[in-house]
Amino acid sequence: MAETLTSVRHGVEDIAEAMEVCFEKGWTDGLPVIPPTEARVRAMLDGAGLDPAREVAYIEHRAVSITAEKVAINAVMAGCRPEYMPVVVAAIEAIGDPRWSYHGPGTSTAGAGVLIVVNGPIARELDVNAGDNLFGPGWRANATIGRAVRLVMRNVCGSRPGTLDRGTLGHPGKLSYVIAENEAESPWPPLHVERGFRPAESAVTVMAAEAPHQFYNQLSNTAEGVLTTLADDMRISGNVMGQTQYLLIIAGEHMRTIARDGWTKADVRRFVFEHTHNSHAHLKRTQRMAGELRPGDEALMRPLVASSDDILVVAAGGRAGAFSAYVPGWGSKRASQAVTVAIGGEAIRSPSRPFNGSKEVKR
Repeated sequence: MAETLTSVRHGVEDIAEAMEVCFEKGWTDGLPVIPPTEARVRAMLDGAGLDPAREVAYIEHRAVSITAEKVAINAVMAGCRPEYMPVVVAAIEAIGDPRWSYHGPGTSTAGAGVLIVVNGPIARELDVNAGDNLFGPGWRANATIGRAVRLVMRNVCGSRPGTLDRGTLGHPGKLSYVIAENEAESPWPPLHVERGFRPAESAVTVMAAEAPHQFYNQLSNTAEGVLTTLADDMRISGNVMGQTQYLLIIAGEHMRTIARDGWTKADVRRFVFEHTHNSHAHLKRTQRMAGELRPGDEALMRPLVASSDDILVVAAGGRAGAFSAYVPGWGSKRASQAVTVAIGGEAIRSPSRPFNGSKEVKR
């Protein structure tokens, strides 16, 4: 038998009043939400086969236990269908991983979004968009899964703008930032397989990230030509001193051009890594590196990231158009790393830490 729901209940006359209560309590992201009635919350829990008191993640810096009930409530509010719940749960587990290190991405003035890449059969089953208008509106799964994660951060972990969330500018991805990889048309192994999972498994990769940066190359019919444009754009982007991680999104036309030359994802990573170094002289002249210019600074080079493995590659986006994108990660690799978690895996059903209700942030 499922355990009893423990959240505080609020009596309202109708849906309109329920939404206004959510606004008054500060539980929304600025958009209207679906009222989280008990029936809707239970349906959401059933979507992942979870008891409400099950701990999904523990945010050590905040001393907060995120229970399945709290995830379900916020997934309902975000507009998720119950079948989306396993994806939301996996993403919450990922942001609770010490390698993702919640405190930095959740509080930094740099305003990181939570970029979620969905891989495996579940992406197709749920119609998570991997094609046209990749980062844009129009797909319920993409919009509501990411929104649910952000609402959990806001309502359970306390990451509210102006208080714990101190982003100077932020970016639209902080509302929702979810894509799938176009595994059906990609000539390469999908991201989750590169990160240790089987093709038949479903997984999410979660990365603290800046907004996507689009680049354009319609002139080149070679892999090297396309990637030269990409590397030149990347070289002076993002936190060039942080040596964080980057995600490359290779869309249809560029994907076919690169694959036609026989280049693998490893080849892409290697080329981009080798062609995104900056000289110490350039970094000092542009006020990115402290210190006075010294003899030898022109020849002394600094890589954009620590190694080519810190460049993640995903095939996604529309079939037409000579556009692709890259997403700089937040902070440094020491501060936060991308984490990949199985969807519906044993780690979710049997968390290593015991549930401790006293560490919840109640609404």
